[in-house]
Amino acid sequence: MKYIFKSLFLLIILVSCHKLPEKNLKIFKYNEYSNISSLDPAFSSTLRNMWPCNQLYNGLVKLDNNLKIKADIAKEWYYDDKKNEYTFILNDDVYFHKSEIFGKDSTRKVISKDFVNSFNRLLNKQLASPGSWIFKNVSEFKAINDTVLKISLKNKSNSFLGKLTMKYSSVLPFESWNEDKQLNKIPIGTGPFIFKKWDKNIKLVLRKNDNYFKYDKNGKKLPYLDGIAISFIPDKKSEFMEFMSGNLDMINSPENSIIELLFDIDGKLKNDYDNINVIKKPYLNTEYLGFNTNNSLESEKYLRLAINHAIDRKKMIKYLRQNVGYPALSGIVPTGLNDDFFYERYFYDMDLAKENLNKYLEQNENEFIQINVVTDAQYLDVLEFIQSELKKININLKIEITPPSILRQGKANGKYNFFRASWIADYPNPENYFDLFYSKNKTPNGPNYTYFMNKKYDSVYDNLKDKKSNIEKSFEILENIIYDFSPIIPLYYDMSIRLIDNNIIGMLNNAINMLNLEGVEKL
Repeated sequence: MKYIFKSLFLLIILVSCHKLPEKNLKIFKYNEYSNISSLDPAFSSTLRNMWPCNQLYNGLVKLDNNLKIKADIAKEWYYDDKKNEYTFILNDDVYFHKSEIFGKDSTRKVISKDFVNSFNRLLNKQLASPGSWIFKNVSEFKAINDTVLKISLKNKSNSFLGKLTMKYSSVLPFESWNEDKQLNKIPIGTGPFIFKKWDKNIKLVLRKNDNYFKYDKNGKKLPYLDGIAISFIPDKKSEFMEFMSGNLDMINSPENSIIELLFDIDGKLKNDYDNINVIKKPYLNTEYLGFNTNNSLESEKYLRLAINHAIDRKKMIKYLRQNVGYPALSGIVPTGLNDDFFYERYFYDMDLAKENLNKYLEQNENEFIQINVVTDAQYLDVLEFIQSELKKININLKIEITPPSILRQGKANGKYNFFRASWIADYPNPENYFDLFYSKNKTPNGPNYTYFMNKKYDSVYDNLKDKKSNIEKSFEILENIIYDFSPIIPLYYDMSIRLIDNNIIGMLNNAINMLNLEGVEKL
């Protein structure tokens, strides 16, 4: 017995000694409930992929917390209006993450040719990147020398710089993707954190990049954290329990039942949870239901209009979201970008809903209307609310629950006739939301998941490139066309919510809900 106790004591000492260094490390922990599908910036089309890519990679420019375009690897840039050409001057002290692919030097400087290669890779049809569309307006990428890059555009554009802030535009070393598909195994960028390991469906670990090129305002080298650990718990309630137990430092976008638990009817945090820090920010994300209009754009127009006017969005936001968010009354473009052309198009009016429904019934001679909608479990309560609203006009809504990954795939493949979706701004310009209805952007070539096609819409959209056009008036016309045909049912404009542990300082957020951890500290 004495020997057993002695052995146990030695074992405890050994385990404690082994774990001590890890406990001293400042590791930021968060969960990604919908998992991560890729660490290749060419496939950073969703927030779940954008967040880790933002820690691993840099681009020419980036957005600050006020959505202003700021320098990143490019320290300055110029635009030649006559040539329709951008010139970027790169920092000459940016190095790729250390790797054996660089040979004995283990790393090398980023040069302008790396951007040319990375951008051309994005355009390669064999890669099939969902981000290739951002360079459709580019005629040439040209490396003048190691630190000067020129980009020539085919047409004038008010949004090109904004597109360059997207993670699609990140720089990669050609060595990481030219030889043996190394990028799929160990992603290599220039960011504040370096890839360490990825146990699929379990955990992703990143560690501090000691060779990062940025410093804080006091001259201290960034980042402050020693690393990042991302878990993949698929259930939001379990995620919340892990956060309350201290096993996570942050959770993002808690589900509606947790919002109801934490916040009062006015959206204020209840006194019981004053140990939690909350970051709330208007979020350029529109939640909506989408119809596949490929064969029904005209024939079911009045049915879709009826549904739009049968939903009390203000009531939905108040009682299901605790006023965390904004009812989507104006259209697809959310609060923060629609100030110049805001108009209450999607108002609640049961008489108008019935009037449109009668027009549909007269044309189609239907007596019983049943519609199937596909969603993931997180939005079940919202769909159940809509289900009860539509019963008032004798429309039976059948709800089908599917995992988020299956929903995304089915939406992209045109599998579903009616589905829940959302659109987070890739860059802070209303034009990005109108991309969703441009005929040339029909999936899989772009984000037009509703297969919407309208000649007038395309004509107005094309004219956005003309700097002489009235941009705000054009946006208003586009919103009106979308309303007239109603390929979507806008639900609400989101508000990002981050629940932060008290030991985390320096956490900021912007209206596209990008996670930037280079300046975050953990006490």
